[in-house]
Amino acid sequence: MEKYLTPFWLSLRHRLWTKRLWLSSFLAVVTLVSVLNSAAISSTMSVQASPTNPQLGDTVTVLIQADGLTEATPTVVMNQKTYPTFAIAPNRFRALLPTTPLDPPGSLNIQVNGAGDPQAVPQKLTLQLRDRDFPTQSIWLSGGGSDGTDYEFNKVDAFKALVTPTKLWNGKFQRPSEGEITTVYGVRRYYNGEFASDYYHRGVDYGAGTGSPIVAPAAGKVVLVGREADGFKLHGNTIGVDHGQGVASIFLHLSRIDVKEGDVVQAGQQLGAVGSTGAATGPHLHWGLYVNGQAIDPVPWRYGNFE
Repeated sequence: MEKYLTPFWLSLRHRLWTKRLWLSSFLAVVTLVSVLNSAAISSTMSVQASPTNPQLGDTVTVLIQADGLTEATPTVVMNQKTYPTFAIAPNRFRALLPTTPLDPPGSLNIQVNGAGDPQAVPQKLTLQLRDRDFPTQSIWLSGGGSDGTDYEFNKVDAFKALVTPTKLWNGKFQRPSEGEITTVYGVRRYYNGEFASDYYHRGVDYGAGTGSPIVAPAAGKVVLVGREADGFKLHGNTIGVDHGQGVASIFLHLSRIDVKEGDVVQAGQQLGAVGSTGAATGPHLHWGLYVNGQAIDPVPWRYGNFE
């Protein structure tokens, strides 16, 4: 039929067809921009941190409400180190950030990113980490002392680095021993008159008689059992319990171990007994609580709720 059309009509039809294609393309672009804008509006994050005025040794909880994020887990960065986050409810996530006596007091710069979602705007907040006075001790040593073994350090380091996805604890932690607290968290030391800048007491000591029971402060899984006879010369008889999501308890200097690796234990369940094995001057329990590999102050975990 085209052979019967004049050049004028052929030209007119071509122009109309071109305009139709242009209009269709324009409408497609408008639709795409509208969808992207809608996603940008719906993908929002709100961030809360507590405590708002932390001090050295505190665990900072970061709660993230991430509405509209799809298949994306936010990431949390504090002072240029990335920490894991875990879902605690639909579109709600939590990260636990450790601080220690070795950290400088001052600004804690926290940034939350919507991993995998370019539409989520990063959220930033700054907390002021307060200084804290820790007791000091002067220790005078003669001879070589007890340096520990590579075997035990490798086992303990692997335990501290463990981050498993399932949260096993529920509510506040409890005392692992009824003994009197003899050494608090964070004590600094002078060895032979020289300050140990990289040392702090990484837990709480409970003085009690040999054979006194120790219990799990919270539910968890036994992932470390170390014995003095097998090379735990510094830590002594040791139990490590994984509470999940980067939270773990370690118990040192035991006289007896009543559990084995792989056991799942409940809060208050007996794990073993107080002793003086390893580098210990007398019978006591050392309880250390670790968050993402750092020894934090266990006391707030006994009175606060780190859900």
